Amino acid sequence: MKPNSRSLAARTALAFTAPLWLAGAAQAATITISCGSVGQDFEFCKQTTAEWAKKTGNEVKLFTIPNSTTDILALFRQMFAAKSTDLDVINVDVVWPGVIKDHLLDLKPYSKGVEKDHFPAIVANNTVDGKLLAMPWFTDAGLLFYRKDLVEKYKQKPPTTWEEMAATAKVIQDGERAAGNKDFQGFVFQAKAYEGLTCDAVEWIHSYKGGNIVNDKGEITVNNPNAVKALKTAASWIGTIAPQGVLNYAEEEARGVFQNGNAAFMRNWPYAWSLGNGKDSKIAGKIGVSALPKGGADGQNAATLGGWQLAVSKYSKNPAAAADLVMYMTSAEVQKMRAIKGSYNPTIAALYKDKEVLDANPFFGSLYSVFTSAVPRPATATGAKYPEVSAAFWNATHDVLSGQATAEDSLKKLEGKLKQVQRGKW
Repeated sequence: MKPNSRSLAARTALAFTAPLWLAGAAQAATITISCGSVGQDFEFCKQTTAEWAKKTGNEVKLFTIPNSTTDILALFRQMFAAKSTDLDVINVDVVWPGVIKDHLLDLKPYSKGVEKDHFPAIVANNTVDGKLLAMPWFTDAGLLFYRKDLVEKYKQKPPTTWEEMAATAKVIQDGERAAGNKDFQGFVFQAKAYEGLTCDAVEWIHSYKGGNIVNDKGEITVNNPNAVKALKTAASWIGTIAPQGVLNYAEEEARGVFQNGNAAFMRNWPYAWSLGNGKDSKIAGKIGVSALPKGGADGQNAATLGGWQLAVSKYSKNPAAAADLVMYMTSAEVQKMRAIKGSYNPTIAALYKDKEVLDANPFFGSLYSVFTSAVPRPATATGAKYPEVSAAFWNATHDVLSGQATAEDSLKKLEGKLKQVQRGKW
């Protein structure tokens, strides 16, 4: 028997109400929204939805979702299958529009053309069959965070290749452990078997010029010598500069170790910047940020495209109010606040020239090209089958990192699995 989605929503919702603007006004709508649960997402969501509720006289409830993007998608798909009306506004990962397109409302009648202010590539990503299924909320790309004080202490330089990163991480790790910090690690990243590992591994493979899992034509390309080299390189970090426990790390586990002063390098998303420099951080003011390293001297920098959008469920009982909330949450005003206070990358190009935004996030300017040329996961090419493709890829990668399979065997097996998923076409 399926769990009752309404009781689930009731258990996990927090209500924010505001009086109606005018006595005798129309009955307020109640809108339930799911926001992110990583970093400061939830707190920002409380703040901005409360502002909207006060302005409109409506009521907003926040729906708590899992931390893992894999689990979030599974929950949404379960609710869509039941045509649940319990969730009006949902947060949509950049790779989901093609997967859940049949359950989202077309926002074009409500946007008034404001989407033209956002990055065109992201708007195109959110547009399926001519319908604007989601509004860009923030964009993301993987970055390398490092302890600039320790790099300087050990007379090293910020690395430009993965090989340099590993060597520098080992020098700093050995030095800090010798100085008494036995828990110090050289490098932490996302190696748990979930969507985050797909993001990391796409970066490794692309940086070694091994292409992607599937190319733009839908051809399976992942089983190649450069991809093998990339996964072998990543596997060599486990137990040398990265702890065995990293095999169960998602974003927050990696950030926790780094922010507590126990790692030299970290791969994460931009949100980690503001938290790492927060009042409760042990390394505030000691963090450097750079593009992710190249795969060897002849490799290339590669950052996986991330980011989230906001959409309205087709089953919402209050679509107009829900769409109005989406437009407010994705507005320049709200995106600027989130950029300054939470280092969330705006999807509005003009904000990258805003002095207050750049003062809070200097790397937004210096690494602008990283964010505008990030590598997409093959969600467009594989369509509704992307979740299966990604799961097969992250499991194959995890097998290599954990030593359960060689890179050669794992990628060969993966190729066969993807051909089964493909069944002639995506």
